[in-house]
Amino acid sequence: MKKGRSPLPDAPLPGLGEAPLFPSAGEPVEPHYHGHRERLRQRFAEAEGRLPDYELLELLLFRSIPRRDVKPLAKALIARFGSLAEVLGAPIARLKEVDGVSDGVAGDLKIVEAAGHRLAKGGIAKRPVLSTSAALIDYCRSTMAFAEREIFRILFLDTKNGLIADEVQQRGTVNHTPVYPREVVKRALELSATALILVHNHPSGDPSPSSADVSMTRTIADVAGQLGIVVHDHIIIGRDGHVSLKAQRLF
Repeated sequence: MKKGRSPLPDAPLPGLGEAPLFPSAGEPVEPHYHGHRERLRQRFAEAEGRLPDYELLELLLFRSIPRRDVKPLAKALIARFGSLAEVLGAPIARLKEVDGVSDGVAGDLKIVEAAGHRLAKGGIAKRPVLSTSAALIDYCRSTMAFAEREIFRILFLDTKNGLIADEVQQRGTVNHTPVYPREVVKRALELSATALILVHNHPSGDPSPSSADVSMTRTIADVAGQLGIVVHDHIIIGRDGHVSLKAQRLF
């Protein structure tokens, strides 16, 4: 050793406790985001309902992307689509336009979306639909509010207003869905349904009914009524809320 050089001290430097000055060769260094993940999981356990959308999305992304900080991706997805619900409702092709979203990540998000739909549907599946209006709206919003094209679905009910079937009858464009009253009634007869609830979405976000919506509803109600089938309501779903044509006395 050259004269004047002092070796590194064997004892820890003041203020460093017993921690080594440098990690040993081959010793793994825990990524900085690991501590963040544990803290976020703890916050979720203590107050899940108060976490912002991007942090809930982070929690979902933890399992899809185990070895990377996912906060930037979560924030980018929320910035792109607007909310957690809209991220989950976005088509796979649009999700993959965001840098960092692979096929696997997009697929995992759609699995969560499908699970959410099943959960919401469970609120109306085994009880009279008309007695669970809040659950019905929650279900319709979860399945349709953030769709990019119009969807026309029908809830077919029995004599006790129990749900027989929930079917999407038509998918349309961004502002129009062709609906054929004869096909609606034909399907109701096939299922032995005695009542219907019509539901469709407005991708624009505004749930206000158009004159075409009102006219179509009146036509279906008239045709169905002649065969003893009641149209209980037509609900229009938008990002900004929903409108009941029955409550508005439009048919």
